Amino acid sequence: MFNAPRPGQRYIATSTNGLGGSFVDENPLASSVYDDGLDPWSSAPSPVPTPIPNASSSSVTFSSVIADATVPAIYHRAFGAVDSTGLGETSVNSLSRVLATSNLPASTIDRIVNLVSSRPRVSKLEFFVALALVALAQTGKDTSIEQVAALASQNALPEPTLDLDRIQVSNSTFSAVPPYRQNSVDPWGAAARFNFPPPNPSTVLGVGSSGPLTPGIINGPPSALSGTGLPPEWWKRQESVRMSILGQQGFILNRYTVYEIITESGVTVTRRYSEFVYLWEVLTRRYPFRLFPALPPKRIGPDEHFLEQRRRGLQRALNFVINHPVLKEDGVLGVFLTVPSFEVWRKQTSVSLDEESLSKKVDRVEEMSIPSDFEEKITVIRTRLGPLIEQWQRICILAERIMKRHEAAAVRTPKAFRRSYLPTHFAFPNLSPVSTTSSLPGSSSSNLSASLNQSILGLRIPTVEEQGDLSRLTNTLRAVIEVNEHCWRGDECDLSNGVRQGLDRLATHTQRHSDLSDARTRALLDTTLESLKAQRDLYIATRDLLIRHDRLSVDQVERLKKRVDATSVKLDGVRAAAKEGWQDEADKLAAVIEKDQGTIAAQMSRRVFIRVCLWNELRIILHNRENTLITQAVKTFAREEQEHAENVLRNWTSLGEAVENMPYE
Repeated sequence: MFNAPRPGQRYIATSTNGLGGSFVDENPLASSVYDDGLDPWSSAPSPVPTPIPNASSSSVTFSSVIADATVPAIYHRAFGAVDSTGLGETSVNSLSRVLATSNLPASTIDRIVNLVSSRPRVSKLEFFVALALVALAQTGKDTSIEQVAALASQNALPEPTLDLDRIQVSNSTFSAVPPYRQNSVDPWGAAARFNFPPPNPSTVLGVGSSGPLTPGIINGPPSALSGTGLPPEWWKRQESVRMSILGQQGFILNRYTVYEIITESGVTVTRRYSEFVYLWEVLTRRYPFRLFPALPPKRIGPDEHFLEQRRRGLQRALNFVINHPVLKEDGVLGVFLTVPSFEVWRKQTSVSLDEESLSKKVDRVEEMSIPSDFEEKITVIRTRLGPLIEQWQRICILAERIMKRHEAAAVRTPKAFRRSYLPTHFAFPNLSPVSTTSSLPGSSSSNLSASLNQSILGLRIPTVEEQGDLSRLTNTLRAVIEVNEHCWRGDECDLSNGVRQGLDRLATHTQRHSDLSDARTRALLDTTLESLKAQRDLYIATRDLLIRHDRLSVDQVERLKKRVDATSVKLDGVRAAAKEGWQDEADKLAAVIEKDQGTIAAQMSRRVFIRVCLWNELRIILHNRENTLITQAVKTFAREEQEHAENVLRNWTSLGEAVENMPYE
């Protein structure tokens, strides 16, 4: 049911509250900035843009080259040696290091690298094709893509001779992903609350039975809205999960992406996107007045870049909810992160979708904690959300461009690939119809929307011309050294030998600088940029929370009070008339009054709970995260940039010392 396309017009809604359109209470995917303006629920596939030669279409091209051929084991070992994080891609720099172990001439290696990719990063398929080309070159055969395709069609991919033990390890002190902490304590306490060992689905809560969940599992522990809500130095104890794409399964129309989730407790589960949607629907129904981000959208016929952006968005959203003081105790969330087969659990377990206000009560102290100017504070937040979302989105765009240039990937995009079809679809929605963008120099809502549409799918169009990659420069320098191995004069030439040695040292230090730059860029993309996007997601989630509040906090108290008054008057009239059989009619009216009064009491309690809940979400979650986590991100960025600069300085200082005696004559 979650994979079926839905009518786009149902979700495109506008609001008069100054917050723009949202539909989180109807659709857990929400209006999000992950998309590029295309309707993710459209039954039509994504339009196919004009491809960039040797770039965007490379994965399709090399997929047809390799086809279904059996890949030798050394291909996987070589790729695993430079892709320890399981991203499914690696840098040209890492590819060059692997090819250098083949003892082929540097000019041949440079030609192979340029054949398989014109980008700073290569996919697994491109990597495999490069290894096949190396094997052909080692046997003296024609090194061409056509030759590899011919061998693959015969299921006879050649095996290169590689000395993988010689692969130079990067000198960088930065890792591609943050250090991963193994914690022996289950952060969700799933084993204690559910009384089952995670790996065995037969003993999981409700599996094998059709009974409903117990109240403690439905919404977690009793309400604890008073107090600070967060422990001292809570930002140092943030839990995290890692996600990776395992690949796609199913057939043509039922094809779906499988994600692997690894928790800090060491539990590993696989999930598909529709299972995330189910979890978010449960959370949205149970906790409509809690602050948490929406899911990135789904698209028919997604490309690799869209899938990677969605993986990052899913990881950010999941990391948010597992650190929410209330949501992290939810039973379904605990099952989602521990049970091997979530689909089996769903089919065999009844799950309550009751709103948390039905099982949680607010005491007098919590009610009195709401400030007298609560409505004014809400108004201030509403007016700030639009500009904040726009400004943080701009920060994300600019930061990603800077990081990509740092990776030497700022390649001018051909005009044909600038998504000329976007105007034929609905445009990216203005983030706030009442936002004060005039206060931003040179900004406008239309310009921002255009920037969003360009940036979300990575269509970053720098002003520089095509730039070379440091790794390719290293390969070319080594090729020059090989050509000039002997002086053309024919005798022993100290000048030529000295210059050649100096170029060799330059190539070595250029390679080292490429290592440092590549590792630093990956760290920036995986940590700093994700922190900036999490800040943007926080404000979008706040906007959606307030819209949900406006839609779902409406009650019938006033109407019921009027009905009780009218029924009471009618009851008094029946009693005064005292006609035959009036007692039965009076009892019926009294029962109606009692029922309405009970409903009024329940809705009044819910009204108080909503106010307390909203105040604490803004006071505890929004206020702490928007300030503390950005402080943490800025300090980490400053420290790591300083370390990177020191490493770069040491590298070039070392080069200066190494070429001090490089001859002039």
